[in-house]
Amino acid sequence: MASVTVRRNIVLKAIVTDKLKQEVADELQEAADEISRRLEELDAAGRRYITDLQRVDLQRAMALRSQVESEKRRQQEMRERLLQRREEVRKWENGTEVVRGTIEGFVEVKEGDNLAVLLTGTEMVIEDDIVKAIRQFSPEELSARLRDVIAPAEAEESEAEDVIGRIETP
Repeated sequence: MASVTVRRNIVLKAIVTDKLKQEVADELQEAADEISRRLEELDAAGRRYITDLQRVDLQRAMALRSQVESEKRRQQEMRERLLQRREEVRKWENGTEVVRGTIEGFVEVKEGDNLAVLLTGTEMVIEDDIVKAIRQFSPEELSARLRDVIAPAEAEESEAEDVIGRIETP
């Protein structure tokens, strides 16, 4: 029987422990600190360049100042989101599972295989970097999981449409 090996994504989940919470909180803090450093550099470089540009072309200097301020606001908002996320991570309950991302793996596909299961139906669960489980979901389990994700999203969308409808109705 013919087969082919294909690349697929595997969902990586982690069981929440104090160690994981600390690692994720530290990663988020480091990212926020890096943004702070970039903001300082942007501010210093922007001021120098704008000061020099003002002597030559005041309009361009004003436009550049506006761009720099806009970028600074965007970076500050990103930093705030990271710090908020860090606080959320600290509230995670030990023993629960959180998605940490995806990793690539390979799978052999043969005639008659369910491609959806082979390509999307695998999770790897780790606890403090130790693999605790590898889960392969059946088509029925995948369908149920998909319904669990879609139903709340559809409910939120319907609720948003109801609110918009009430706002637009005189």
